Amino acid sequence: MAVQPWRGAPQPWGPWQPVPSPQAAMRAAHADRERTVDVLKAAYAEGRLGSEEYGQRVDAAYRALTYGELAQLVSDLPSGPMVLPMGGAAVPALPVVPMVPPTFAPPPPAPTNHLAVASLVLGLLGFLPFGIASVPALVLGHVAKSQIRVSGEQGDGMATAGAVLGWLGGAFWAMVLLLVVAG
Repeated sequence: MAVQPWRGAPQPWGPWQPVPSPQAAMRAAHADRERTVDVLKAAYAEGRLGSEEYGQRVDAAYRALTYGELAQLVSDLPSGPMVLPMGGAAVPALPVVPMVPPTFAPPPPAPTNHLAVASLVLGLLGFLPFGIASVPALVLGHVAKSQIRVSGEQGDGMATAGAVLGWLGGAFWAMVLLLVVAG
């Protein structure tokens, strides 16, 4: 049977105390032990641990069976890698750091041109009686397309659709007017 650190002789870093976490009793994997040993190596290299204490903690890390035991070994050290599983929070008071630094994050999407939206809406309304909205849809569609070319905003498709619907609405009502006059 493996020696358990809390039942053996007192360790130089103090008796083992359970970590108040639901994951403390979860069984640790080899990768978890290696991450803990990496934290101990960094602490030893920085002079935070003496060679004897470092050796004892590394031995205890390789004998550890649970996350709680591993967490206790590094609880008094600043640690980079987490020794708890992804679902557990080691220090709930710390803010969550984004995975990608803002420098490398994609830029936010460009805003949509408001005139393009208005052109599309008026183009759809252009088929209402008398087609009054067709002409403003046509004008706003062309103005929006010229603004989009300069500013790089989104909405080129909406501006095109608004202008096309403006032309179609105008042509539709012109045909209706011609049929009424001719009839």
